[in-house]
Amino acid sequence: MSEFPTRPVAQLVGSNGPIHALTYSSPPSAYILTGSSDRSIRLYNPTSTTPSPVSGQPPAGRLIQTYTGAHSYEVLSLSVSSQNDRFASAGGDRTVFLWDVTTALTLRRFGSNSTTHSHTGRVNAVLISGHDDSLVISGGHDTTVRIWDAKSNSSKPIQVLSDAKDAITCLATPGGGEPEVVTGSVDGRVRSYDVRTGRCVTDVIGTPVTSLSLSKDGKTVLVGGLDSKVRLFDRRDGTCLKTYEHPGWKNTELRVQSCLGGKERYVVAGDELTSEAGISGGQEEGKIWAWDLLTGKLVATVPVPWGGDASNKKVTIGRDGKEKARKNVVSCIAWKEGGFGNQFCVGGTSGVVNVYGEL
Repeated sequence: MSEFPTRPVAQLVGSNGPIHALTYSSPPSAYILTGSSDRSIRLYNPTSTTPSPVSGQPPAGRLIQTYTGAHSYEVLSLSVSSQNDRFASAGGDRTVFLWDVTTALTLRRFGSNSTTHSHTGRVNAVLISGHDDSLVISGGHDTTVRIWDAKSNSSKPIQVLSDAKDAITCLATPGGGEPEVVTGSVDGRVRSYDVRTGRCVTDVIGTPVTSLSLSKDGKTVLVGGLDSKVRLFDRRDGTCLKTYEHPGWKNTELRVQSCLGGKERYVVAGDELTSEAGISGGQEEGKIWAWDLLTGKLVATVPVPWGGDASNKKVTIGRDGKEKARKNVVSCIAWKEGGFGNQFCVGGTSGVVNVYGEL
């Protein structure tokens, strides 16, 4: 991928609400999982496409499976096992589920509303980690990170990390099954835990943290926050190596994800669209922002179309009786093969996932 891709090559349609979670399957990362506000999870093949029924739209990726019947609220986070046979989901119902990819059945339920060992608020992030994918890690609005044994039948977490003073928004773990988990919180801290010893190293960011992305070697971490800045930190000493920002890019209210991509050449982020500029016909396309990792220079601002038949989208009427402008807030993003593949995808309020790069 010599230049940053600026046109979608496929769209994943079928959701009945905004997309809150996106992830590729584990390498070779041939499939994409989506989680949405309609309480469903969908598995797509983005390379097996059919022509879009809407003129001018990219071809539609193939929907392989829909996973339903478990979550009673929106799905907020997804994580796939290294063998691609299972995945974990979490959401607004305070619960984490472990699924069988093939049968579309839940294998485990971690926590529930009626037990003292469960999250007491929505679960914002989930990861499958550990040796042989033996751990499921979840972080939630109740300020805790809970580590579950995926291979036992116990309803209790094996460890609860409760250092945060506000909601946990994101999680990350280094590759290779290392016993470490990195957490981001609304309290403005990034905490790195050694799961074996319980040792915690805290880096103060100074603004609510909304996104984490570790480099492949685990030596640096990309941190997104609610001050309209994305920062790259050296994990050894907590030094801020580079800050990525632009006068036209604002992120002060919503959880907008950012990630490393293009073989760690780019920093890529969504857009909460706080500006009123660019609205046409009551509808505004989303945006992707991309910076050069080393120089911090903005290299691309990419439009994200609504997708599907935008004319059929729900109309919202304001208090003044006029139709409110619809904004395609791009809140979640995933890059193939952990940032080293030739493709990435984005999702948001439109309910359509746009895929960029190569098929």
